Amino acid sequence: MTGPIRRIAINTGGGDAPGLNAVIRAAVTAAVNRGWEAVGIRDGFNGILLPERYPNGGVVPLTRDRVRGISHLGGTILGTTNKGNPFHFPTPQRDGSVVDTDRSDELLAYFRHHGIDALISVGGDGSLTIANELHRKGLRVVGVPKTIDNDLDKTFTTFGFDTAVSFATECLDRLHSTAESHQRVMVVEVMGRYAGWIALHAGIAGGAHACLIPEIAFDLEKVAAKIRERDAEGRMYTLVVVAEGAQARHGQRAVLAPAEIGHAERLGGIGEQIAVELGHMTGKDARVVVLGHLLRGGSPTSFDRLAALRFGSAAVRALEEGLSGVMVALAFPNVNYVSLEEVAGRMKAVPLDCDTLQTGRDLGMCFGD
Repeated sequence: MTGPIRRIAINTGGGDAPGLNAVIRAAVTAAVNRGWEAVGIRDGFNGILLPERYPNGGVVPLTRDRVRGISHLGGTILGTTNKGNPFHFPTPQRDGSVVDTDRSDELLAYFRHHGIDALISVGGDGSLTIANELHRKGLRVVGVPKTIDNDLDKTFTTFGFDTAVSFATECLDRLHSTAESHQRVMVVEVMGRYAGWIALHAGIAGGAHACLIPEIAFDLEKVAAKIRERDAEGRMYTLVVVAEGAQARHGQRAVLAPAEIGHAERLGGIGEQIAVELGHMTGKDARVVVLGHLLRGGSPTSFDRLAALRFGSAAVRALEEGLSGVMVALAFPNVNYVSLEEVAGRMKAVPLDCDTLQTGRDLGMCFGD
C-alpha cells in the first residue's frame, strides 16, 4: 500500500505482557496528533477473521478518550491470542478435524475495503513473523517487540521483561525466609520458553543458589552437590530457579501439551520433576513454586512503561517517515529501526559468555554444569 496515511490499525498478538496498553496509548495519541484515525483489531486478527464472535465489532475505534489513563494497566484493552496466524488459520471441518488455512488475502482485502493504510503489530517472535509476511504481501507494517521472555533479537530488551523479573525477584526474596525457617529446598519455576533470561536475571537479583536455564544442559547431581555443600557449611536451605524450557543433559524438556495446529507446544512441569528428584538425592524436604502466569500480570514497572510509550510513539514516526517492514528497537540511548527480516524467526538466547551469567558464577551460583 502506498499514498498518504489517514487511518492505521493496531493489534496485539501472542501472550499478554505488562506495557501493551502503554504502547496502544502512545501510538493512538501520536497518530491522532498527526490527524490520523486509529482503530484496534480485537484478539490478534480474530476481530477481522472471526467477526461473528464480536457483536459490538471486531475492529473498534481508538480515540484519545478511549486510551486515556490506560498506561499503568496490565494486559491489553484489545485482547490477544496465540492461535490466530492468518497464514495458518485453524479452521474447523465438518468431520471435527482442524486444518490450516491461508486467510491472509482476506485480511488484506479488509484493510483495503476499510481504508486502513498501515498496521502497527505489537507482539513477539510469532506476531512479528506474521507482520513480516504481511509486509511482503504489500501491507505497510511496523512491528513493536513484546515478550516477557526477552528472547527477541536486535533489541536490547523487550517491554514486559523488567516487570516479570521484578516480580520473580520479589517472590525469591519472600521464599528465602520460609525456606530457611524449614531448612528446605525451594524450586521456583519461571516462564521464558526456550530462553533463560527471566530465570537468570531474577535468580541473580533474588540471591538464588542454583539457576537452570535452557542454554545450559544440566546435571542434577551438580545441583545436589551444591545443596550438600551448603548444608555442610551450616546453610541448611537452598533456592533453585529453573526456566520452564530447561532440560537435563540426557533428558527431555517437560511439556504439558504438544504442538497443535495454530499453537506451539506448552512447556511446564520441570520444576516439579526437579523438586522430586532433588528430594530423593539429598534426603531434604523439597518444594516447588510455579510462578507461571503471575509473571504476565500486573502493572508495568516504570522501565517497561517508558519503553512501551517510546516504542508506540516511534512506530508512528516510522510510518510518518515512510518506513515499512521494520521493528522499533531499544538501542541505548535511542529507539531505532531494524528490518523485520532480521528479527522474524530468530531467537535471542542467553550468551554463555555474557557478563550477567559470569556474575552468577562469580557469586557461586550453580548452573548445573
